[in-house]
Amino acid sequence: MAMLEVKDVRKSYGSCEILKGVSFSMEQEQTKVIIGPSGSGKSTLLRCINQLSPPDSGEVWLDGVEITDRKVDINKVREKIGFVFQDFNLFNHLTALRNVSLGLEKVKGMEKDAARKRSLEELHRVGLEAQVQQYPAHLSGGQKQRVGIARALAMDPDIILFDEPTSALDPELIGDVLDVMRGLAGKVAMLIVTHEMGFARNVADEIIFMEAGVIVEQGSPHEMFTNAKTKRAKEFLGRIGALYGGS
Repeated sequence: MAMLEVKDVRKSYGSCEILKGVSFSMEQEQTKVIIGPSGSGKSTLLRCINQLSPPDSGEVWLDGVEITDRKVDINKVREKIGFVFQDFNLFNHLTALRNVSLGLEKVKGMEKDAARKRSLEELHRVGLEAQVQQYPAHLSGGQKQRVGIARALAMDPDIILFDEPTSALDPELIGDVLDVMRGLAGKVAMLIVTHEMGFARNVADEIIFMEAGVIVEQGSPHEMFTNAKTKRAKEFLGRIGALYGGS
């Protein structure tokens, strides 16, 4: 059984149908990258998976449990699903350390000292041991995003969802965040929405191309970049590669 299964997920906002029946699965410690034009439903799909925006129909299964079942304790489910947002979503009045440790204390019920120790470990893991006492206002965008990744990792999730984690960053800061994510590949399952084609090519186990609320094509990076089967995927990869670079 797959670690994550998404089955015929559909989502509309009013009369606008965003997801039109999306299905795929993921194994433990696998990295999948979702690409596609703006408005294709990529971010909505992530929000449906962790139930920030519950789907209108369809099912999401995690570790053999249907988390779209209304009887499921969604707060317990979210302990298993990390989420890294494109706009960081840090608490501005808390230090980097407290941004990470707060969830461990409030959600996992850890003692303050244990939560602090675990948080320091994860901040060190993402290269921020020198910034633990700094507030978000004094951190660069890349550092803020790495705090967000440390916060997600500290919860010991089964999977981390990344919603365009580098889109709000200055170009020179993107590399630091991508390096952290590269270091996580093969250690924790990651489902990543991104336009970073070089990262997708080098790190993903599989690439999913979405457009207009459906999965148009999916395959290995080699298949997608050298021999995409659909005309639309070929067009998109050609344009996005020229725009963002494919190295």
